Amino acid sequence: MVIIFHSPIDADAPPDELDVLEEAAFFRSGLESLGYEVSVWPFDYDLIRLGELLEKEKPGFLVNLTETLFGDGRLVHVAPAIFDHFGIPYTGCSSEAIYITSHKILSKKLMIAHEIPTPGYVEFEHVRDSDMAIPKKPYIIKSLWEHASFGLDERKQLLFCDREELISGFMSKGASASQYFAEEYIHGREFNVSMVGTKNGPQVLPAAEMAFDYPDNMPRIVGYRAKWDNNSFEYQHTNRRFLNKSEDIELQQALYKLSLRCWDVFQLRGYARVDFRVDTYGNIYVLEVNANPCISSDSGFVAAALKAGLSSSDLIACIVDDCLKGTK
Repeated sequence: MVIIFHSPIDADAPPDELDVLEEAAFFRSGLESLGYEVSVWPFDYDLIRLGELLEKEKPGFLVNLTETLFGDGRLVHVAPAIFDHFGIPYTGCSSEAIYITSHKILSKKLMIAHEIPTPGYVEFEHVRDSDMAIPKKPYIIKSLWEHASFGLDERKQLLFCDREELISGFMSKGASASQYFAEEYIHGREFNVSMVGTKNGPQVLPAAEMAFDYPDNMPRIVGYRAKWDNNSFEYQHTNRRFLNKSEDIELQQALYKLSLRCWDVFQLRGYARVDFRVDTYGNIYVLEVNANPCISSDSGFVAAALKAGLSSSDLIACIVDDCLKGTK
C-alpha cells in the first residue's frame, strides 16, 4: 500500500500549483504499473487525523508531493518532517535538504562555503538599511522561498542596476519585500541537469539547455509566463533542447561534475535538478538546487529520463528504490 500526498489545492489555484495534480497522476500510473496499490490524498492540516489515516492504512512508503501548505512555499519542508515523525519512508529529499534548498540565501551560503560557483546576491536589509557598496550591475529580484519563476512577470521590469532601482523594486513587493533578495543577472546560456538516485548512487541525466529565441534587448529569464502561460511570447520562444554527447563536451562534463557535487553537499536523494547559467566567457554558475522538482509526464525531468533511456516506470522504480534504501 502506497499513499501519495500532494499539496492541498484551492479551487481557484494558479497553474503552478495545479501542476502538482499532474505529478500525482504520473506517480500513481508509474506505481500501479509496478504492482503497487495506490491512494492519493491532499496533505491533511489536521495532524491528528493524518496520524489516524497512516495508522489505519499502514503504507509501506509515501510519495511526498507537498510543495506548499496554505499556498506558502516556506512550509515545503513541514510535510516530510511530519512523515519523519511517524517513521514512514517517503520519496524524494529529506526535510532538511528541502528546507536548505528552498531558502535561497541559505542555499547560496552553503554553495559558497563549498566553493560551488553561484551568482552574487544582495539581501533586502542591505539594500534598505546598509551603506554597503552595491556593484553597479544588473540584478533580478527573486523570492526567497518560492520557486524561481514566482514573482517574475515578464511584462514588468526584471533587471535592476543600482541601489535606487533595487529599492524601488523591493518596495514594489509591498509588505512582503523582506521575503525577496536580489541576485546578479548572468547573461548567457541556461542549463538544467536532472539526477535520480539509484542502487549505485545518483545517475546524472542528459543536460538540457533552455534556448531563448528572444530579441537582443530582452533578458534571458525563465519567468512566470515562460513557464506557465502557453499563449505568451515567452512560452512560445523558450524551448528545451538536449545536448548531443559530442557537443560542448568539456562544458557538459563540468555541469555533471558540479551537479554531483551539489548532490553530495546538499545530501540529496531520490530526485533533484540543478539549474545553471554559463556566461559569455564560459564561466559556470549554479542558480538553484531543486529538491523534488516537477516530475509530471510533460516535465523536463521526465524528458531527460526518456533521453537517458529510462521509461516512466524505470524512473519511478529508481525513486522508490532510493526511498526504501536501508529499510529492507
